[in-house]
Amino acid sequence: MSKVVVITGANSGIGRAAAFKFAELGCEVVMACRDKERSKQVQEEIIQTTNNRHVHLMQVDMSSFSSIKEFNKEYKERFNKLDILIHNAAYINHGSPHRLNPDIIELTFATNVLGPFYMNELLRDVLKRGEKPVILNASSNIVKHFFDPKKHIHFEHLKGEWRASEPFSVYKQYCESKMALVILTFYLAEKYKEDGIRVNALQINGARMSPQTLNKFTLKWRLAARAQNVFFPPPEKMAKCYVDICTTPRFMDVTGSLMNDKLETMVRADVEPSVLKQVKQLTGSQFYPYYADNPEERKKLIDFCESIMTSYQQDVSTL
Repeated sequence: MSKVVVITGANSGIGRAAAFKFAELGCEVVMACRDKERSKQVQEEIIQTTNNRHVHLMQVDMSSFSSIKEFNKEYKERFNKLDILIHNAAYINHGSPHRLNPDIIELTFATNVLGPFYMNELLRDVLKRGEKPVILNASSNIVKHFFDPKKHIHFEHLKGEWRASEPFSVYKQYCESKMALVILTFYLAEKYKEDGIRVNALQINGARMSPQTLNKFTLKWRLAARAQNVFFPPPEKMAKCYVDICTTPRFMDVTGSLMNDKLETMVRADVEPSVLKQVKQLTGSQFYPYYADNPEERKKLIDFCESIMTSYQQDVSTL
């Protein structure tokens, strides 16, 4: 029986390239996308190019808990197992104002952290039935900002209207959300170990952006991104990392790891590194910030995620 793979945000960039690669391997691919109409063309292209008829398209908005719940219901009506779940979808929209999801949570954090957290819990039972099941989170080298010991996740800014004295920055929120995703990777790897579900993360250090992605940037950031695009590798490079981490024997027993684009397991940085190590941290891809293993910050994050999910479930049950 072929592996069943769910990829969020599979209609563009790395997600699209990964959907092609998994389809080429003969996997049953579920493209979990917010814009179903725009994604149909990509689905048809993958089917025609790979000659794999088992490429499905399902709608989900990763910022919306009700949408994720509906996706879970439909998925279990159509499939009885899940082998690979890749959280590739992410929200970043330069120049955008502070925005909230339908559940009054800041949109970046809702999409990049709480959505995956909730989806994991809902799909946990079908993941347990998978063959060497794995969850893969797409992190980013933007977490290097957390080498600054003053940097932390502002949980107080994540619910309701923006009340902070400094202006809202989607870039900062994206950075905090990607660090939260690394922390969740380590936490869920421990939690799901008893179910045989592996949880890993890939630190993405850049991939060539599509015109659609570039158009989400304000003019200043768009010009900078276009310049970076010249040096960024094509999305296929990171898509191959997705495939290797999820399917090759080398990683079949690996869980709770953050890997770089060379598929090396990254190690935690020292709390007070030497000057030489500080340079290596900032310029290399061997280390991740100590913050990701900070037990106090982990507890804050898990408590926050669980409280949001509990509140949502209670609200739903009263309808």
